[in-house]
Amino acid sequence: MLHCANSSGKNRVLPSAIAKPAAKAQAAQPTVNPLTELSSATTKVASYDVFLTRYLNPDGSLAAEPPAFAKDRDTARAMYELMVRTRLFDKKAVALQRTGQLGTYAAVLGQEAIGVAIGHALAADDIFIPAYREYAAQFARGVPMHSILQYWGGDERGMAYPAGTPSHHDFPLSVPIATHIPHAIGVAYAIKLKNERRVVLASCGDGATSKGDWYEAVSSAKVWNLPIVFLVNNNGWAISMPSHRQTGAQNYAQKGFAGGITGEQVDGNDVIATRAVLSAAIERARDGGGPSLVEALTYRLHDHTTADDARRYRPEAEVTAAWERCPVKRYKAYLETAGFWSQADEDALIAAGTAAAEAAAQTFTATQPQAPEAIFDHLYETLPKSMAWQREEVRARGPVGGGH
Repeated sequence: MLHCANSSGKNRVLPSAIAKPAAKAQAAQPTVNPLTELSSATTKVASYDVFLTRYLNPDGSLAAEPPAFAKDRDTARAMYELMVRTRLFDKKAVALQRTGQLGTYAAVLGQEAIGVAIGHALAADDIFIPAYREYAAQFARGVPMHSILQYWGGDERGMAYPAGTPSHHDFPLSVPIATHIPHAIGVAYAIKLKNERRVVLASCGDGATSKGDWYEAVSSAKVWNLPIVFLVNNNGWAISMPSHRQTGAQNYAQKGFAGGITGEQVDGNDVIATRAVLSAAIERARDGGGPSLVEALTYRLHDHTTADDARRYRPEAEVTAAWERCPVKRYKAYLETAGFWSQADEDALIAAGTAAAEAAAQTFTATQPQAPEAIFDHLYETLPKSMAWQREEVRARGPVGGGH
């Protein structure tokens, strides 16, 4: 456990939803400090706390008094509807891949609450720089479902987000690990130079925090006091690499302290807590309070991608236990207890969500693929001669193979 006092030197007073978490089972155990036996010449100069926020227990009961937005019927229902629609879309996308109609796809099963929280926490003018599982956030910000299918089908037009929506100034999906995090620093620096009240939220997986790109960005963020929130989706596995083999850190939130920024944990399967924590970090950055790091604790219930078979490295008992913490089941139980949701509502949502996913699939499969030479068209303002002849060669050869 990491310990500290706040900047005033006083102990931090915590809401009931916030607690110091115990180390996770798969996390590295704290290293024994060789300086425990201090000489009279040695003085402790700093220590740090990591706090965990949770409003909903795994069974959907309240662990603490929820924030106002969770008590608003329309807002609470809208968050659940987005979560379920995302899960239904995810199911359809996997089915398309399994039937040869879609390329490799990264499922979001089990992590839907995080995307919903992002989508509801960001302001329309803020900038979202995603990894590749935050579909709910993209849907909330105006990205059509079929656009996500286009992307995973190898059609870059899927990342041309609609004008007039918040997503229009967001970044495309980033499959290379952590390479988008330094880009977020550049965007946040531009916002600061322009004196705009906007915030950048950059999301990544736990594995990204072991990349040099990520550490450089975290260090730069505080040095320049940038309006940025780093969101680490800790689903316990960096593809087939469990957390305890990937890092020696006790948790990922503490990695922010090395860069001088606030680091905290949130139960990423609790959509209420995740939205509350992200909203606070975003508004803190907007008001000049600088960067934050939020580690969202969740679990990947599907394979890493449809090209993966997690049964080869992940115990089935672990997955079964994780289903008991399912974010959809948890939040639905809360809504039902609050009187915000009924079986009739559920039936109508499933029908509408299934239809929306099917319509997206039909739009995707009916879209004619781009000409092969289009791969050259967005690299340069003016294509260099060294590539112009290659483009012409590809154009002359024409399409090879299937469509999507």
